[in-house]
Amino acid sequence: MQAASGTVAAASAAARYGLPRPSAPLTRAALALAAGAALAASFAPLNFWPLAVLAPAVLMWLWQDATPREAARLGFCFSAATFAAGTYWLYISIHGFGGAPIWLAFFLMLGLAAIMGLYHAALGYAAARWLPRTGAARWLIALPASWLLIEWWRGWFLSGFSWLSLGYSQTDTWLAGFAPLVGVYGISALLLVSAGALAMLALGTRRARLIAALVLVVPWLSGAGLRQISWTHASGAPVAVAVIQGAIPQDEKWLATNRETTLKLYQSLTEQALGMPGVRLIVWPEAATAGVANDLVPYLDILYGKARAHHVALVMGILRAESAPKGEGAEGVRYFNSVLALDDTVSWYDKAHLVPFGEFFPVPHFVRSWLRLMTLPYSDFTPGAPRQPPLPAAHLQLGATICYEDAYGSSMLAVLRRADALVNVTNDAWFGHSTARYQHFQIARMRALEAGRYLVRAANDGISGIIGPHGEVVARAPEFHPVVLVATIVPLEGLTPYALVGNWLIVCLAAMALAYTLWLRQCRDRRGVEPSP
Repeated sequence: MQAASGTVAAASAAARYGLPRPSAPLTRAALALAAGAALAASFAPLNFWPLAVLAPAVLMWLWQDATPREAARLGFCFSAATFAAGTYWLYISIHGFGGAPIWLAFFLMLGLAAIMGLYHAALGYAAARWLPRTGAARWLIALPASWLLIEWWRGWFLSGFSWLSLGYSQTDTWLAGFAPLVGVYGISALLLVSAGALAMLALGTRRARLIAALVLVVPWLSGAGLRQISWTHASGAPVAVAVIQGAIPQDEKWLATNRETTLKLYQSLTEQALGMPGVRLIVWPEAATAGVANDLVPYLDILYGKARAHHVALVMGILRAESAPKGEGAEGVRYFNSVLALDDTVSWYDKAHLVPFGEFFPVPHFVRSWLRLMTLPYSDFTPGAPRQPPLPAAHLQLGATICYEDAYGSSMLAVLRRADALVNVTNDAWFGHSTARYQHFQIARMRALEAGRYLVRAANDGISGIIGPHGEVVARAPEFHPVVLVATIVPLEGLTPYALVGNWLIVCLAAMALAYTLWLRQCRDRRGVEPSP
């Protein structure tokens, strides 16, 4: 009886509201696929940011009055399409540079898209099964809250994959003003509430549409005002920084025959930077020398001596090895993907958040052996400590990250109590000329916004740049060319509201909002009443 009354209520809701869904299942699936693929265009480099509101709104509209099974199918189509369109560059890395067979590269690329699709399949099922069927409780509270929790969950569960979180699409809009307050997930929440408001405009009564219009306007105007606020303040004199971009093609970088050429190039570019007036800090990209620091001691000593003579600090992305405790590491050796800081003291930062199947293989030994036979890039690094102190260099305290680590914003917050600037060293050459490097640069801009700090970014072939505390691009190097990029940064201190509380505020609010709407739905089902929106 209860299920039947729910079906009748859903049908009556569909009859009351405008813009009914297409009747053909294939048409609805095609719309979900199209909206999901379009969402990928809201991120860099296309930056069609309104799609970050419109595309989720289309899915919310398609979910209206859908059965749980159909809502799951539509959610899967939407999210799988987003990641197929937004992370296609995995094929370039796996096959183009990793040497894996084409079939395996497609399997892994589409496998990731399918896994991401399952998240929204679960969300769609839950939305149809347990969330309020209509009204503001559904569109402005329940759907945004549950979607946000799914986005946050996939950002950390099983190592996490936070790429293409909705909030990253807004680095150049007024909503970016919320980043120092609530972080990238807070911006995602505002986008989802805006998407729900669009759904209300399409499906609600006149009163509901007035509420929806107000909800659409207020966050954007508030964000414009927030962008004028500086949450941090200068704590020292400006520092001129030189970023070294070697631009060595990925298919040449690890060739033994190219090793000496690489070392000479980085030495030449470093000496060029040392000759520039005022430069006090030089930064290399990730694993710049394509060798282990232990084998490069004489080379590093020469550069260290020249830098000291010019009163310049060196910060280098470099691999290192150390003896492993008994029973650990291959042949008694552990390898780290690290950043080396050479100034008055020698300091290290070891990458803590390694990339699964890129920097370590979470599989049994016999599977690792098979992957090696399949010519996949094989290497197992040891993760660094979860919390490491900032690197002292050029009178700065640098909060360091390596490559993909900067996609985990909350893990960077602890170091901000001591760090007055950020540095990220990376190598996005693994993804060729694809959109990956632009998406990654956009992520780095969000980290600077959240922290209220300058961020120095050194990439092997781009995008190298200096990002300001408001996410602005202070300087940017041309891609795919060897270059020395020089710009000035200012050490900043103070904590943004987001740096104080991290993601817990927005996640807890979303959880409480979802719990309220679930209780509301239960109470209404008991009374057999479907309220007007």
